Amino acid sequence: MNDQPEVSGAVRILPADVRLTVRNGETIVDAVRRAGYRTRYCCRRGGCRACKADLVEGQVRYPVPIAESVLSAEERAAGKCLPCRAQPAGEVVIRLSEKDTLTRVFGTFRPAS
Repeated sequence: MNDQPEVSGAVRILPADVRLTVRNGETIVDAVRRAGYRTRYCCRRGGCRACKADLVEGQVRYPVPIAESVLSAEERAAGKCLPCRAQPAGEVVIRLSEKDTLTRVFGTFRPAS
């Protein structure tokens, strides 16, 4: 039996150029936190828009629909995403907003064996 979580994709975060794997059912922000980094976010439900980033490459899905007032069709068409709710569909590249930075706050989390 394989105890390793199934990987659903990966995210490369610009401008830091950090690449992280994303597990099934995990959002981009969840993967960032699991790896010991932080980015700008507040509510983790998509309502505050603090984490809004550019989706440079790839596609994301939102298992729970995002309100048009939070992320409009025009913003999606322009390549905006909400990493706190977005799950990558394969490999994606996002660019953090100018107000945001990727900060390493902990060593990489490794579950006890």
